[in-house]
Amino acid sequence: MGICQQRTVIITGSGGGLGRAYALAFAAEGANVVVNDIRLDAAKAVVDEIITAGGKAIANSSDITTTATAQQIVDDAIAAFGEVHVLVNNAGVLRDGMFVNSDEDAWDMVMRVHLKGHFCLANILSRRWRDQSKAGNPVAARIINTSSGAGLQGSVGQANYSAAKGGVATLTLVQASELARYGITANALAPAARTAMTESAMPDLVKKPEDDSFDAWAPENVAPLVVWLGSEASSAVTGQIFETQGGRISLCDGWRTGPTIDKGARLNVNEIAGVIDQLNAQAVAAQKVWGSK
Repeated sequence: MGICQQRTVIITGSGGGLGRAYALAFAAEGANVVVNDIRLDAAKAVVDEIITAGGKAIANSSDITTTATAQQIVDDAIAAFGEVHVLVNNAGVLRDGMFVNSDEDAWDMVMRVHLKGHFCLANILSRRWRDQSKAGNPVAARIINTSSGAGLQGSVGQANYSAAKGGVATLTLVQASELARYGITANALAPAARTAMTESAMPDLVKKPEDDSFDAWAPENVAPLVVWLGSEASSAVTGQIFETQGGRISLCDGWRTGPTIDKGARLNVNEIAGVIDQLNAQAVAAQKVWGSK
């Protein structure tokens, strides 16, 4: 038996790329899969792959960016499989450009798909799981979000995307803290893999047919971590953000309070430059110590 036997997972944007890899991997571990993608033909193609391999899946093309249409995804999942246990928020878009050249439409599109898209389904399902928990029914639910290295450290030419993915990271921390009491975990990924979206930004990631070495950029490399996070075995892990690429997994250590200077009284404006110089000196010293380990 697979580690996700009889668990139902909704995966957004799973008609290709990372989402497709997740869908196939979840199905291989016994999960019922809702393949959600606005490209219905692509979603159906993934469902056909799963069914051909002996798995269970349905296709859905509802919009993830409104609660009304997101509810349709949940309703379809429950009608087909009886319950939802795992949500993988994977869908995304790019509208790259330097910040000074950014326009409102591109900003709103990226925020709507990435940030609001992470809200709608998770909010609907969290309410459902909370009510089940309060009714005395055991819950082992999982929210798996998708951040990005751009959201953790910024990325030139991707102000909108970086801001949205940074929001996803902090949303994950809040979800983990608030929802743990109901049996819900929330974690996020910052995956590095070759997809249609990343190939448009980084064409060098395209693998040459004659190259038979380990494909470190294959989306299938990320799938085992996602499937494990969606299983009941991951109950002790929540509020974490994992960077992953190839065979590597890193636990992200986000914004922390660094070097600090406390005068013990209000600083005046003429003292600020000196304090900043001291903070910078302490930060450089800390980096040297860290780098020497």
